[in-house]
Amino acid sequence: MHLVQILLPLADNKGRRLDGAAYARVRKELSERFGGITSFTRAPAEGVWKEGGHTSHDDIVVFEVMARELDHAWWERYRADLERRFEQETIVMRAIKVEML
Repeated sequence: MHLVQILLPLADNKGRRLDGAAYARVRKELSERFGGITSFTRAPAEGVWKEGGHTSHDDIVVFEVMARELDHAWWERYRADLERRFEQETIVMRAIKVEML
């Protein structure tokens, strides 16, 4: 079993807040494909990173799904689609192997 996390920005690269419908679409797509989703949207997290001597930051929300197997090709296509839809150079997606207790 794997826990897949998707970190989505609250604003586009120009600082404009993204439409709530964009997140609702992601919730619908993932819950239909994986049978459920957890979304952390009420208390956004802040990401900070340095790039070429400049410090950037993003307020993000996190979406999580559990998947028995990882279809890497599907996730690569989905990430590329989200990057286009959310107007991002890169959207972080990560998978963590989970042992159910």
